Amino acid sequence: MMAANQANWDARTPVHLQSKFYGLDSELDAQRWFGSFEWSDLGPLQDRDVVHLQCHLGTETIAFAERGARAVGLDISAASIAAARDIAARARRTVEFVEGNVYDAPSLLGGRQFDIVYTGKGALCYLPDLDRWAQVIRQLLRPGGRLYVVEFHPLLNALGPKPGAGEGPELLLRHDYLGGRGAIHRNSSRTYTDGPPVEGATDSYEWTHGLDEVLNALTDAGLRLARLREIDELPWPRWDRMMPTPEGWWRLPDDHPRVPLLYALLAER
Repeated sequence: MMAANQANWDARTPVHLQSKFYGLDSELDAQRWFGSFEWSDLGPLQDRDVVHLQCHLGTETIAFAERGARAVGLDISAASIAAARDIAARARRTVEFVEGNVYDAPSLLGGRQFDIVYTGKGALCYLPDLDRWAQVIRQLLRPGGRLYVVEFHPLLNALGPKPGAGEGPELLLRHDYLGGRGAIHRNSSRTYTDGPPVEGATDSYEWTHGLDEVLNALTDAGLRLARLREIDELPWPRWDRMMPTPEGWWRLPDDHPRVPLLYALLAER
């Protein structure tokens, strides 16, 4: 299933490079993928060693380099890594990109340890085993180092992206919040972006992870939870009726219930 995902992300990469969603045909704005709360939680990054796991096109990885970090991005897709290197070169930023499975990160990165491990915004759903992932995080962190996860809230995923046939505009629970039912198989020529259809490898697999699964995996690996935020904004409009925020992100209108759409988790070794 992870081999299928690797092939799928290879096939997605040229679609994403052409999409308006990523906007890579104009000057790169790597900072737009971050909320102000993220920079507050991360603190100063100058001369810090940062590794971004499951980095895809490396846009967020480049943002760390822009803030003075020694940034490394790792991704399972060879096509994504090749694209990330090209994007960083055009942005004139020094970033190291490494191809490989996140579960192999300690050996792929030569046993190096980092001040910060960053991951999120659609990453954890592609990992079947969070306990193994958490052990990888522990190996990558120096003593006192920090993991920062900014990820789609399980409630957001449970609500689903769009109403079904015959449904109104209300937000309804359509999918599991908690994991435990195994892999979710998808076969689609469309991704979360605009752009042309995906050609070739259209199969992918995802896994649902509740907050308890994420937290317990990390604490069982010996990490200490330092902060947990639940955020009612997204970097892009998931639903048509979402409104822009002063920071350029998106939230549901005031007449909707306030529900978490992202969560941000800071843990320390």
